[in-house]
Amino acid sequence: MIAKIGRAKSIVFASFNALTVKDNEELRLKLRAENSEYYVAKKTLLNLAMKDGDFADFNVKSLSGKVAAVFSYDDEIAPAKIVHAFRKDREDKIFFVGGILENRFISKAEVENLALLPSKTELYAKMVGSMNAPISGFVNVLAGNLRGLATVLKAIADQKA
Repeated sequence: MIAKIGRAKSIVFASFNALTVKDNEELRLKLRAENSEYYVAKKTLLNLAMKDGDFADFNVKSLSGKVAAVFSYDDEIAPAKIVHAFRKDREDKIFFVGGILENRFISKAEVENLALLPSKTELYAKMVGSMNAPISGFVNVLAGNLRGLATVLKAIADQKA
């Protein structure tokens, strides 16, 4: 578990209540697809692992309910987004209680805000679109001038004919 904490880019803590085996497996599959891992352990074990993993000031026992740790190894916000989407029709069964991002504890509200952010691929697409916009605008301006020239030449040709 200490290795998972050291390797994780972010950790989301979720409290769960009465999740069925089917729900658990569905969540695990969705997380695995994003190179994330859902791990349920006793708070004492999680606390010991956190203390060994450079989070000595963090106490897992302060979190309410049964706690699951969701480790993300690639995308920092993927576990928050997946759990947020998963809980839409199961709000009474699973909810955020906190997390760790950039080696600091973040609150439940901050995890919920992370879940609402666009994913990395969406942000990359927006950035490429923004970079491409001036180029396509320039191409359209040049094409407009050519269209205007073609219209004038056609009018002159029609006039002489």
